Amino acid sequence: DVQLVESGGGLVQPGGSLRLSCAASGFTFRSAEMNWARQAPGKGLEWVADVSRGGEWKNYADSVKGRFVISRNNLKNTVDLQLDIVKPEDTGVYYCSIGRRPQGVPTSQGTQVTVSS
Repeated sequence: DVQLVESGGGLVQPGGSLRLSCAASGFTFRSAEMNWARQAPGKGLEWVADVSRGGEWKNYADSVKGRFVISRNNLKNTVDLQLDIVKPEDTGVYYCSIGRRPQGVPTSQGTQVTVSS
């Protein structure tokens, strides 16, 4: 079965940094594009970034461009999201999923990021 387990979230002050990680299993990770998305309180799911199978190509939402970096390790089957210069509007539950964009309701637990002073 496909399993995606996110970790690394927490409380961070505005301007700070966090590194999220997603551990994948149950499928051929190196053959899958991967993405991160987030859901703020009371809002819908928002795509944040995606990465190609080999990690060469990365795309970002305008709201995070220049502040977040997505990366992957095909030996460890992980995809990470580095969050820098965070803002209160980055608060939400962050999910990883297979593909370039999230599809439907997330089935993984996600990891909570709260940006607050």
